[in-house]
This record gives sequence, structure tokens and C-alpha cells, in this order.
Amino acid sequence: MKFITVRELRGRSGHVWNKLARERDMILTSNGKPIAILSAVSEDTLEESLAAVRRARAVAAVEHLQRQSVRAGRDKLTPVEIAAEVQASRKARRR
Repeated sequence: MKFITVRELRGRSGHVWNKLARERDMILTSNGKPIAILSAVSEDTLEESLAAVRRARAVAAVEHLQRQSVRAGRDKLTPVEIAAEVQASRKARRR
């Protein structure tokens, strides 16, 4: 994976776009830290690519929630305990 800096993007954008066409994906960094992923798309693939990115983010969010749940011991709740939690949450929302 190729890395480029914000400074390089700002100063040599044409070069970066050519490089992106070859590499397909690049990591944009600021002060040495990754801040964005640049991914080559075309008019024909824009919607499909955007949907894929959104799906990947959703999957990552669910996996994160599952890991948090396991760490908190919520994976050991019984169905009755889960139903009670859901009911309490719904009741609190109605207030």
C-alpha cells in the first residue's frame, strides 16, 4: 500500500492522481498518521464502490460491538435476561 502526505497531495495533485490510477488505493497521511484512504473509482463504478465501503464500515461496526459485548460478558446473557434488557431500554426511551 502506498502512502502519500497531505503536503504531497496539495502540491502535486496531478502526480498523485496518476499514481492513484496505477496503485488503485493509497493512504493519505497527516503528520505521519493515516487520515484517509484514497481509492480510484470511475463514473461507472462510483455507486458500487461507495456501497462496498459503506458495507465494510457497517460490518466493522458490528464486529466492534460484538467484541465489546464479549468483553463486558453480555455474550453470556440468557434469553430471559436479554428480553428484560430490551424491555428496560424501551421503557427508558418512552420517558
